[in-house]
Amino acid sequence: MTAPVLVDIDRRGVATVALNRPSVNNAYDDALIAALASGLARLAATPGIRLVVLRGNGKHFQAGADLAYLRRLTAAPADENLEFSRATVAVIAALASFPAPTLALVHGGCFGGGVGMVAACDMAVASDDAIFSLTEVRWGITPAPVVPVLVAAIGTRALGRYGLTAERFDAAEALRLGLLHAVCPAGGLDEAAAPIIEGVLLAAPEAVAATKRLIRETAGLATAPEFRETLAVEAATRRHSAEAKEGLASFAEKRKPRWYPVPSNG
Repeated sequence: MTAPVLVDIDRRGVATVALNRPSVNNAYDDALIAALASGLARLAATPGIRLVVLRGNGKHFQAGADLAYLRRLTAAPADENLEFSRATVAVIAALASFPAPTLALVHGGCFGGGVGMVAACDMAVASDDAIFSLTEVRWGITPAPVVPVLVAAIGTRALGRYGLTAERFDAAEALRLGLLHAVCPAGGLDEAAAPIIEGVLLAAPEAVAATKRLIRETAGLATAPEFRETLAVEAATRRHSAEAKEGLASFAEKRKPRWYPVPSNG
């Protein structure tokens, strides 16, 4: 069985974490979340890690949650449903608070929780073919696990638009919003990332870690365990709602959801 997340460390201490479910556009289920959490924990405990690069294998960076898996969770026992949300909240927090710098390299589709993964990284570069969308409300659920990192990355005004409409936006708009630091031509992510990686490697590791910690503390980005539980409960509760069942069904059946207004004939 192919691992859902691949981790590689080069001789410089640059770790690449590759999401590896290309057949479903790297959509995440419980196995991918668990593998990502395990990989980050292993890297955090590995001496000499200077930078973590997050990317996706295949045609797309990350398609958000696996909707087939979410449909199963809508009928799953409450404890199983909540446990998945807790694990998702925890892995986003682990990515955001990783002791070394993190860099997301984005190509193709980046939807739902994938946008949150990008926001959780310290730096992000996308190719100009990247497309973003916070799709959750379209399916009758919420982006609760990634709301804190999204607010930090793009602010409440931008999130108030794209988090409430599920509109798609391109790499240029993501750059304008502050989700990205740079946009490069398709196929040029490694070249665009090179000067960023070089800059991190030239910087003193302990000073970098301390600076990252101070930035997070000053911005108030370290979420308390109680609030992380609130996020998990909200995400899990919404998945058991009638709206979630209808939203996911409408996607599977390629139709508009029932809450979409039907034009009158008058």
